[in-house]
Amino acid sequence: MIEFFKMSGSGNDFVLIDNRNNVLKSVNLREFAKKICERNISVGADGLIVIEYSNRADFRWRFFNADGSEAEMCGNGGRCAARFAYLQGIAGESLSFETMAGIIEAQVKGNLVKLRLTDAQCPKLNQLITVDNRCFEVDSINTGVPHVVCFVDDLDNYDVFHIGKIIRYHERYQPAGANANFVEVVDKKTLKVRTYERGVEDETMACGTGSVAAALISSWKGFVASPVDVHVKSGEILKVYFGKTDRGFEKIYLEGKAAVVYQGMLWDEAHQS
Repeated sequence: MIEFFKMSGSGNDFVLIDNRNNVLKSVNLREFAKKICERNISVGADGLIVIEYSNRADFRWRFFNADGSEAEMCGNGGRCAARFAYLQGIAGESLSFETMAGIIEAQVKGNLVKLRLTDAQCPKLNQLITVDNRCFEVDSINTGVPHVVCFVDDLDNYDVFHIGKIIRYHERYQPAGANANFVEVVDKKTLKVRTYERGVEDETMACGTGSVAAALISSWKGFVASPVDVHVKSGEILKVYFGKTDRGFEKIYLEGKAAVVYQGMLWDEAHQS
């Protein structure tokens, strides 16, 4: 049996496993992620986080979406990984970990985790794309993973799933695809964001890198200034800090709660056919 933690980062839920002793050495991680992330059948989660040794940081992570695809970065998952590492004695309150997007730094204070992301280049603004035979003006930026941002007036009643799915698979963003974020500007310090996430292939309760993307693009357009409170679908608030440069953004931080839901033992039946 395999020990695991179930954690939630502002509504994004993840299965975390310490693989530093190779407990998953005989496992196909992509297939394993698909099976244990399937709701109603197994544990159920938006993604799988596997913790491994690193010679460059406190630890290395591998992050798998619920569909088994491996992603470069995940903001809410990163905050959960940081708190997991602290709770397990893998790292102290100030830590760093290795990802496909680069070295990520974090600060853990209780269940509040502040994550420093990699710098981001200038966003691509005012892109015109066709969705459902309508012309949409969108913006895009990479905050560790690619994100498209669309500003809307009535976010609560917006068809995020339908429009988000089309944008996620739009030919402009192939072959990797992109996450689709829908943003309502509340005031100079506040945004509301809903996200359709690639890999999950559905709207999620929150998206960390998507919240950062929304804040950065909103700032570039003059709608908000750092720090920005981002209200996500789960009802929680993520706080985004950043500095602007001529080339884009630096000193980008994402802060929010990372909660432990439960700790358990995964039986073979949970991940084998």
